[in-house]
Amino acid sequence: MTLMDSLYLPHVKQTRARLETEAVMRTLLSPDIAPLLLERFLIEWSARGAYMTEPVDGWIRGAGERSIALGQERLGQALVTHARHEAGHHLMTIEDARGLARRWNARHVPQLDADALVAQAPTEAMRQYRQVHDEVITSDLPMGQAAIEYEVGHLAVALVPRILDNVKQVLGQETLDRLTFLTEHAEVDVGHTALNERMLTEVLRAHPEAGPRLAAYGARGLDCYLRFLADCMNASRESLHALSAAA
Repeated sequence: MTLMDSLYLPHVKQTRARLETEAVMRTLLSPDIAPLLLERFLIEWSARGAYMTEPVDGWIRGAGERSIALGQERLGQALVTHARHEAGHHLMTIEDARGLARRWNARHVPQLDADALVAQAPTEAMRQYRQVHDEVITSDLPMGQAAIEYEVGHLAVALVPRILDNVKQVLGQETLDRLTFLTEHAEVDVGHTALNERMLTEVLRAHPEAGPRLAAYGARGLDCYLRFLADCMNASRESLHALSAAA
């Protein structure tokens, strides 16, 4: 049994279980999901995803700099290096939203303004997602940032490929090809997750008592992200209701 198995994973088990039980996840993975709902959801997810993704490189770099200040030079430098690979990824989500919206607008009225969707006010879950990151990187346990990334990365690795498979089955290859951010992260987050696991293991080796706190940060981040996905689904349903009323 690894240190992660004994000191970390038991404390995130309950939140991780929601990946299979949350209504939004069951809907996204269902082969019976209405094509219009899935298409509209993907636009909302991509547009709102920019808010969730834009600060990522700054969070990771901030956690690294804080770790260095606390005397954890090797871990801190690893985070600073990792941060460089995350810069600008929110631009991918914006371009995906624009491409998906163009395809939608060719077939539906009223039309969607992708940039307006990107700029809309964040939901409470979205604000709390940023808040937990900001809290972590100024704390005495900045490696909690790796725990948050580890849990959201677990979602990307475990579930996003299944969602993308359903997109292909329900909406076809053309829509799948427009999901560049999700497709890339379903692949690269395998490596990122392994990196975060190694860093968390190093912390646990030196400070086994930190396991519950690290897991609490990770669980909070994952909880926020699951509620964010539910917000995207609710907004999509409301949009379709308005579309139906206008028809």
